[in-house]
Amino acid sequence: QVQLVESGGGLVQPGGSLRLSCAASGFTFSSYTMTWVRRAPGKGLERVSEINSGGGPIYYADSVKGRFTISRDNAKNTLYLQMNSLKPEDTAVYYCAKPRVRWYGSGSDQARYDYWGQGTQVTVSS
Repeated sequence: QVQLVESGGGLVQPGGSLRLSCAASGFTFSSYTMTWVRRAPGKGLERVSEINSGGGPIYYADSVKGRFTISRDNAKNTLYLQMNSLKPEDTAVYYCAKPRVRWYGSGSDQARYDYWGQGTQVTVSS
C-alpha cells in the first residue's frame, strides 16, 4: 500500500523556520518526482516545490523562492521541505504528493497527483 506521512508542522513566529518531512512507503520512492503542495485558508491548492528522482529541485513557487529548500534522502525514502523566513501567508496545510506519470496539467491541480499524505498544519503567527 502506498503511504505518505508528513510531519514537522506546528506554530512558528514570522521569520522563524520549520522543517517538514514526508516518509514514503509502498512504492519505489527513488524512481519518482515528488512534490510539496499546500492549501491555505480561503485559497486554492498551490504547488510549493518539486524535486526530481535524483534529488534535483525542479520547481519553486515564486512566493517561496529564496526561503524554502526541497530535498530528499532516497536511502531513507524521505522527502523534506526546509522553510525559513516564514511569513503569515505561509500558513497552510502542507502535503507531500506524488505526481502522476505523464500528467501535463497544472501543478496546482489536485488531479495531477495520484498519492497524498494526510497533511501537516503550519501556522505562522505572532
